[in-house]
Amino acid sequence: MKIYVLDAFHLSGVELAEKQAEVIRWDDPRAKNWHEDAAGLMVRGKKITADDMARAKKLRVISKQGVGIDNIDLEAAKARGIAVCRTPGVNSEAVAEMALSLGLSTVRRVTEFDRMTRGGSKVQRADFLGYESWQKTVGIVGMGNIGTLVARKWRGAFDANIIGYDPYVPASRWSELPHKRAASLEEMLPQVDILTLHLPLTPESRNMIDAARLALMKPTAIVVNTSRGGIVNEAALYQAISSGKLFGAGFDVFEVEPPTSDHPLMTLPTFVGTPHAAAGTVETQMRSSMLAASQLLEALAGGQPLGQVA
Repeated sequence: MKIYVLDAFHLSGVELAEKQAEVIRWDDPRAKNWHEDAAGLMVRGKKITADDMARAKKLRVISKQGVGIDNIDLEAAKARGIAVCRTPGVNSEAVAEMALSLGLSTVRRVTEFDRMTRGGSKVQRADFLGYESWQKTVGIVGMGNIGTLVARKWRGAFDANIIGYDPYVPASRWSELPHKRAASLEEMLPQVDILTLHLPLTPESRNMIDAARLALMKPTAIVVNTSRGGIVNEAALYQAISSGKLFGAGFDVFEVEPPTSDHPLMTLPTFVGTPHAAAGTVETQMRSSMLAASQLLEALAGGQPLGQVA
């Protein structure tokens, strides 16, 4: 039985898989021929298409490190009886921390000041004022694991007023957390100082935050996205920030990744961008690598892991 690890993984998970199977790593020249004899795959960002699955006659399980599975053709996997697993919950803490980091860096203009300092510029601080976060209103779209952690952090550290929006979770969600529940984005957006997004990219959520909805927000507000590129219309966001109708934004995800250096958003001083690195902590990579490997082995043995989605 052969397992191919097609992306760079923390070695803890690779070594776990090697105890029970022959493992071909991403840097092995044989990895490019995985279609010939792979029983299982471990992937992160590698796209696995319907054509890939049609060619891989022995493929039984795909294990994805991370929560989003938009790089895997799920319908093709279901049609061919190929199990697909992911690693939910493992990266929640790291992503929540990144969401706060991006929010704080944006409102306090941290990266802008960093660039000026490194460039030796004399900074007239009065010309570059930011905003405090204490007791501001934070709108959270997506009230799952990560959204919950983000809400608790903003509330605990900054006594923030929390507004949640998620039409798919029960009214009892966050019963232990002081918050308001918005019935719609149109109700939420005019109230928030910080809008932070924690939901998957679906046909329904694509371009959810468009020009019309950005126009509802305060000119002092910011948008934070650590979920998926495409949920915010980037062209509309650029227009809103560049015209002074929105203060700024902090993104870890983009419509096209990696974004190019001439991406319009990168020209904005109050835009903070990171390279889809929210889960980039030693602790998260170790845990998620181990979980991806253990779920792959469990599924290959005929079990049904908790993270199986197909």
